[in-house]
Amino acid sequence: MPKLCLDNRAVIRVSGQDAEALLQGLVTTDIGSLAEGEASPGALLTPQGKIFFEFLISRDGDKFRLETTSDQAEVLLKRLTMYKLRSAVELSLASPAPVTVVFGEERPSGSYRDHRFEKAGTPVFRIYAETAEADATVADLDGLRIAAGVAVAGRDYALQDAFPHDVLMDLNGGLSFRKGCYVGQEVVSRMQHRGSARRRVVIVAGEMALPPTGTSISASGRPIGALGTVRDKAGLAIVRIDKAGEAMAKGEAILAGDVPVMLTLPGWTGLVFPADTDEASA
Repeated sequence: MPKLCLDNRAVIRVSGQDAEALLQGLVTTDIGSLAEGEASPGALLTPQGKIFFEFLISRDGDKFRLETTSDQAEVLLKRLTMYKLRSAVELSLASPAPVTVVFGEERPSGSYRDHRFEKAGTPVFRIYAETAEADATVADLDGLRIAAGVAVAGRDYALQDAFPHDVLMDLNGGLSFRKGCYVGQEVVSRMQHRGSARRRVVIVAGEMALPPTGTSISASGRPIGALGTVRDKAGLAIVRIDKAGEAMAKGEAILAGDVPVMLTLPGWTGLVFPADTDEASA
């Protein structure tokens, strides 16, 4: 099975009598339903409902593990410290922290299933230790993410600039609508009930090699999104699917820079491109 050792990860451990209650009232993930051996996507939102921090969260015995990027870790730790007040909670940070990603059907011992890839039918596991047998590259992982429609902060969107719906957290298990209040919950619940999410992750296929990350995607000369992760002719982007749907219905070209592209929504989402703005807001 291909293995990749990541060198830009950090782990915040949350422990103590009030650890689960604290996290349940803060983050988007339903901590109560978080199963052993699962690494679920999650986020801490701004009060306006945008993603302040993203992470993978997992149980580690009676503790919790938040895996994030090294550049987010210190600020996230300070934010959690601010929220814990007098709760019986202990926080600790390891940065950098050893994280090995394994691709394949066979589950390695001691691993955590990366829940972001589950609905796409792509088994990906995380081991919180180093391995001497790494034989895969970041480009290999990018290829899996592109095929599965898994967006990450810093590569596909900027923190504090995207709602959880934009990056499919309402569909991949990272966003709960049943557990009660958490930071930003009112905004994302309103988006869910009104069906007002118009920006979504799409898979981009170019007729030739795609331009760099950050290149504008346009329809009829108007920007509708921007490229995120790019690997040769394939990539990810977050676009206005109502505007993309209008262009497709009219047979208009969609461009990434000057490169003609085809946009598809990840099949596992069940989403479709609206043909007009009325459908997008229905």
